[in-house]
Amino acid sequence: MIQGILIEGLIYGIMVLGVFMEFRILNFCDMTVDGSFPMGACILAACLTAGLPPLFALLLAFAGGLIAGVITSLIYTRLRIPDLLAGILTMTMLYSVNLRIMSNKANVSFLKIPTVFSGITKYMETAVPQISSDWGLVLFLILTVAVLKGILDLFFHTDFGLTMGALGANEQMVVSQGVNPQTVRMIGICLGNGLAALSGAFAAMYNGFADVGSGTGVVVSGLASLMLGEFVLRSNHIGLQTLRVLIGSAIYRGLMFFGRSYGYKVGLTSNDLKLITGLLIILCLALSNVNLFTFIKEHTTRPPKSGCCKTGAGDVS
Repeated sequence: MIQGILIEGLIYGIMVLGVFMEFRILNFCDMTVDGSFPMGACILAACLTAGLPPLFALLLAFAGGLIAGVITSLIYTRLRIPDLLAGILTMTMLYSVNLRIMSNKANVSFLKIPTVFSGITKYMETAVPQISSDWGLVLFLILTVAVLKGILDLFFHTDFGLTMGALGANEQMVVSQGVNPQTVRMIGICLGNGLAALSGAFAAMYNGFADVGSGTGVVVSGLASLMLGEFVLRSNHIGLQTLRVLIGSAIYRGLMFFGRSYGYKVGLTSNDLKLITGLLIILCLALSNVNLFTFIKEHTTRPPKSGCCKTGAGDVS
């Protein structure tokens, strides 16, 4: 159980890092992630069926996400279409593109195709059979995500990374420094969608198949994970901000796991998971506007009412 939660939390945590970069750093509402996530899975499937090495297929999946980000950026900057609509347009077009990538197949199975995950599983079963092979996947994903997080943390400490953070907060200040905000925004959108596509490729390897419909609701789940992490850990330090993204992803996947496993006791089914996700986002938004600890302190240490004490006999009215 715990292995599955950690594996899914780390895999989708890569996607949430991309959502964090776009929604929090750039303040850009991008729905392209719903299309770039399955695009990474589809590119991986096309590469593996063609006999290409899995690691090379992962790099191509990341590159595909970068291209999707470029398309959204061009629609937003050149055609002056709002960010939300630009992302929806790209996401819609990517559905047909993903079908083309997989030779007009809705899904492709990896059961007979070697992947990075199948290689790790086979090694664990032969080298250390007394340990569950899932722990090997957990260790591999921890190392992979740690490298990605470290690269992002270093990036945001560079001058360009600081400029990108300033762009989301105050675009006019970036313009006054002589920096083209369109270029900075495009790079951020590309990186965000590249991470989403890479996450989709890892998810496809873990699930054992690639599906063009696997991106439905990914942005919503990413936002829920992001807000859960922000509720658990509050900080302005970029290292802790990227860490809480991964923590929120693991918490969200854990909640979804318990919802699938024990939700039947309260009448919930798998069809209600989207409802649960929406309610989680609403709850996190509501709580984020209230400092919970301050709220509790104010309501537990109320001063006595002014009229509760009786006036003494010698008091002058």
